[in-house]
This record gives sequence, structure tokens and C-alpha cells, in this order.
Amino acid sequence: MEVVALGLLFSLYLTIRYFLVDHDTLADKDRKRFRSGIELINSRKFDEAHRFFDDVVRQYPKSAVAYAYRGKCHLVQENYYSAIYDLTQAINLDNTLAECYLDRGVAYYNTQEFQLAFREFDKAVWHFRDEKPDAYRWRALARIQFRQLPQAENDLRRAVTLGDENSFNILRQPPFTRPVFQRK
Repeated sequence: MEVVALGLLFSLYLTIRYFLVDHDTLADKDRKRFRSGIELINSRKFDEAHRFFDDVVRQYPKSAVAYAYRGKCHLVQENYYSAIYDLTQAINLDNTLAECYLDRGVAYYNTQEFQLAFREFDKAVWHFRDEKPDAYRWRALARIQFRQLPQAENDLRRAVTLGDENSFNILRQPPFTRPVFQRK
């Protein structure tokens, strides 16, 4: 009888724990904790945000989110190698942060490391799972550097279907515009 009662209580405990307790990941908790710094980035106050996340990285050296946002600040400030370092740290701590792959790819692209950039954009496309057209556009730009024009065009068209106007504009420029032959 006691075994049945204990089993019932234990299953009740597991049910409550599994279905009713909040299951935030560490990244979600950090985003809540660092909300004021994220708002600085969203309001484009990158110098203040950089100082904020610089302090946060010192306080929480195991926070992937802190490194990711400090890396984003470096990227906007065109400190590409610092951005690559921070974004690499973030990915080493949490390899599920899709935005880090995209940002690190942009940093590599801006340092003319197109092969590394392509690899990062490819990972970003996979992690975003058709939710962010920027990953397709940037991957297409990296493909253009390697003259993989049909694949780049496919990526740009996919980005357009996801609502990216920048990709549409790229498709309207050479090498994607085809000459129209006039009849005489």
C-alpha cells in the first residue's frame, strides 16, 4: 500500500514538474537577465550596449548570450576580429544560438574569409530552419564570391519567398540579370 502511495506521489511530482514548471533554457534566462542591454542594442545604442555586455562578460564568463551580444556590438562597430572571438566563445558555450553563426559569418565575410563565411552562413540557414531570410542572402553573397551563381540565385529566390527585399534587389543586378535579345 505504501509503495503504491509513494509511486502515485512520485508520478504526481513528475507530472507537475514536467508540465507546470517553466522550462527556460540557460540562454532564455540570460536574455531575461540582460534585457536592459538587449534593449540598448535594439535601440541602436551600440557603444552603451558594448560597455554593458563587456561588464556582463566579466561577471558571467560562462554566459553564451553575453558573448553573443558583445560580439554583435563588435560587429556593428566593425571590430570584426573581436566579433569573431566573442561569437566563437558564444558558440563554444552554446552551439544552438543561430544568430551567432550568422553574425560570425558576416564578420568573416567582411575580413575576406569567404570560405569560412560560407560555412557559417550554411550553419545559420540550417539553425534558422527557413525563419530568417538574411541567412540565405548572406550565403548567396558568399556563393557569388566562388562563382556558384545558380546556387546563389536559388538562395536569393528562397530569401525573397521569405520576404527579403534586399535579395530581390540583388537578383535584379548582374550577374543575375539576363540580357534580353531584341528582334530585328
